[in-house]
Amino acid sequence: MTTNYVRPSKDESFMEIAESVSMRSTCLRRRYGAVIVSKDGRIVSTGYNGAPRHRANCSDLNSCLRDELKIKPGTHYELCRSVHAEANAIINGNPLDIIGGTLYLCGTDARTNTPSKSIEPCAMCQRLILNAQIARVVMRDANRHLVEVNPLDWDDDSALIEEHRRNLLAKGGEHSELAELAAQQAAATEATSPASTAATAASCGCGGSCGCGH
Repeated sequence: MTTNYVRPSKDESFMEIAESVSMRSTCLRRRYGAVIVSKDGRIVSTGYNGAPRHRANCSDLNSCLRDELKIKPGTHYELCRSVHAEANAIINGNPLDIIGGTLYLCGTDARTNTPSKSIEPCAMCQRLILNAQIARVVMRDANRHLVEVNPLDWDDDSALIEEHRRNLLAKGGEHSELAELAAQQAAATEATSPASTAATAASCGCGGSCGCGH
């Protein structure tokens, strides 16, 4: 007697494992699980998002500062207690086994228990993935479909950083320390621009001794 059983693909199987790992998450907003598989098909490590060792988890404190301040997703992760799932998986694995492997990432909204709408790793985790030399990242979208990306195809995050800087300057009073830092960085960038350097040199006859760049 036969059944209608359909054998899942390797990607589907590893994603199910990533989802199981995500259930260990201690985040009050989103549960993420990551599984890294070597290029020869062995599970190298797993990770979920939660506070560092020896520190209280958000689920223990029943508090999320990012929620309280209504922080936009993808910004100001210095205000988050958690280490991300991708980062923990990379930390837990043997670097030599990780090279050329695949990272499976599964996210779930903690409040609705539905797949997370935003599945792309944050800028910091993208940098870790690139440095770990992971060859593929497979994610689950809001419709539970698998999406595969090559980390080398990710855009440089300099444009994102510039966008955050502009947003901070526009908000002014909100996160005043961050806004002040952004303003200082903007001023420094402007001061070292070719146009600014030329203008300074034109108004100074020091011959370069004052550091104006003349």
